[in-house]
Amino acid sequence: MFLLLLVLWIVFNGKLTTEIFIFGIVISFFLTMFFKKFFYREEDRTKNIFKKTLMLCEYFILLIYEIIKANISVFSIILKENIDIEPCFCYFKTNLKQQKSRILLANSITLTPGTITVELNEKGEYKVHCLDKSLYNGINNSTFVELLRKIEEV
Repeated sequence: MFLLLLVLWIVFNGKLTTEIFIFGIVISFFLTMFFKKFFYREEDRTKNIFKKTLMLCEYFILLIYEIIKANISVFSIILKENIDIEPCFCYFKTNLKQQKSRILLANSITLTPGTITVELNEKGEYKVHCLDKSLYNGINNSTFVELLRKIEEV
């Protein structure tokens, strides 16, 4: 994982200098330690690390896609001549087992334009503020929740 992150760092920078390489080593090291500490149980270290890492990459690609979709949706709401928005608080519950999965979902909702996670309790109940009711559609059965469930099962 360390080498994958380092290679991605170098590719995304577009050039290779000593400073970029050293900084990439430091960032890759700390990210690898972070993932090992928070995303892998001891018995998973040799068995499912690669699969879980790929699923997390898929999750972040999905997050970027949803952020782009929500940006377009919020932009279209703003450009309407007669702005008729209905802000609302929406409540839903997920059956995600791990607290870190619930927190990742709450942060993903907040990162998506037009929605803010206001509250998350220990039972997995969310309170989300939506700019418009149309942004709430399918938030509790989203692909985020399904993918996080799959990641928990690995």
